[in-house]
Amino acid sequence: MFPFSLFTSSIKISDRIESLRDAESKLLEFAKTRFVPSPSDHHSFELFDTPIAPPSVVKDKNHCQVFDDDEHVEHYSLHGVKVINQQLLASSDDDVSSSSPAPLVLLHGYANGSLYFYRNLHGLSKFFGQIYALDMLGWGLSSRPRFNLHLQHTHNSNDDAANSNNDDSSNNDKVKVKSAEQFFVESLESWRRHHNLPKMTLAGHSMGGYLSVAYAEQYPQHVEKLILLSPVGVPQKVQEDDAQRVSSMPFYIRALIHTVRAMFNRGITPGYFLRSLPHSKSRDMVNGYITNRLPAITCEEEQQYLGEYLYQNSMLPGSGEDCLCEILTAGAFARVPLIDRIPEIKSGGSDENNGEEGLEVHFVYGENDWMDYRGGLDVQRLCHEKMQDSRTTTTTTTSAKNNQSPPPKVFVHGVRNAGHLLMLENYQEFNAAMAIAAGREEDLPPGMSRSVEFVCDEVAAAAAANAEGADKSTTFRSSRGEKVVMSEKDAAKFFRGGRFNRRESQQQKDDDTVIVEEKKE
Repeated sequence: MFPFSLFTSSIKISDRIESLRDAESKLLEFAKTRFVPSPSDHHSFELFDTPIAPPSVVKDKNHCQVFDDDEHVEHYSLHGVKVINQQLLASSDDDVSSSSPAPLVLLHGYANGSLYFYRNLHGLSKFFGQIYALDMLGWGLSSRPRFNLHLQHTHNSNDDAANSNNDDSSNNDKVKVKSAEQFFVESLESWRRHHNLPKMTLAGHSMGGYLSVAYAEQYPQHVEKLILLSPVGVPQKVQEDDAQRVSSMPFYIRALIHTVRAMFNRGITPGYFLRSLPHSKSRDMVNGYITNRLPAITCEEEQQYLGEYLYQNSMLPGSGEDCLCEILTAGAFARVPLIDRIPEIKSGGSDENNGEEGLEVHFVYGENDWMDYRGGLDVQRLCHEKMQDSRTTTTTTTSAKNNQSPPPKVFVHGVRNAGHLLMLENYQEFNAAMAIAAGREEDLPPGMSRSVEFVCDEVAAAAAANAEGADKSTTFRSSRGEKVVMSEKDAAKFFRGGRFNRRESQQQKDDDTVIVEEKKE
């Protein structure tokens, strides 16, 4: 970490923790009272702290930075909130055919916490009998060890596949990525064992989505379904596209980008930068972020406590936040992109298919998301091609067939009127997308807005070829039932995030210029 600090905090860590707990308590109260789809008395909410083993990659395992004054720390803890729908669990026990999906485990994004899902918890409990929203290790009210890690040199076939096309990363980079991922993967697995959860519906937002993939790679047997909520780190970085994108921007924007990237490359995280500012300035920046990024939140009290939650979370000593430059490059591209890794995730075998089908992976993006939805479609394309290849390849022995794991089955969903923070910006349609991903669409109330499902051209063509009379140009029926799914062309119209549509917009401007010039001639 770059030793940069202009202002030393006079506020005790214990006071910040207390303020964070107060903000968390208020957001939890909002979850119980304001974002309730229908009156209910069979839900329970519980905050918890689960003891976990320190990850093996942590060098200084005896120090937590925030909670323990002792010189020796025997275990860390993961904080979170648990929601139980007793009625749904009881009905699942009585009727196996209507069983609830595996417990939903929610992982927040970078510099966030479990209560970023406060608008969703009650609504999602209609479809999941058990929900756990976690503060990942190093964030929120979980333990915050120093992010000083041993380098892991473990190697497996998935690592080789993930890195085969990553010519820009050195071997040292890959080792650092592996160590950073293990910090979170090992802590999540320790938490899962403590709660004795054989299977999870694992859902992660942004950085949490990236880390959910890292977990599923190592522990596919414990993941029933994988839901990636606007995940970071999916596509490959194309240097030419990035340079062209930046060069097309105004000078002051280019200067800002170069400054931010220089800070990133020196290890200055957003949290570290906030902590280096005067308190009034850092608080104003967080409040401005809430106001500008989340216009859907109009209640001043809600803005206040969400801002306080984010602010105190960022002002506590850094820990998990230091994974940023280990996992990503400047520009939010992964050093080891997920596009090469997800197709290699093995099926852990669900109760429904006994491992005969690939793991279901669902991508969910906001309509105005700055994450590139095309990453999800490209992963779907690769998994589809891998499945087609496996069907046409003749294996010589039965044992070889038995050792093969089918590639994941990938679905891509879009949530209207939402950006990257889709769970807050349009929580109702976000909840609908989660229910659909879990296979509970029939339980959605009539009139509730559904998310939109999209497929790549190759999947659409294959489905149209197998469906007599299907519309081969725009829609086809989903393999999961009588659901109309939109095409890749429709996706380009639906998603309006500037990051990936800027190139198309520039191309349209160039075309228009050519037409004008031709008319002049």
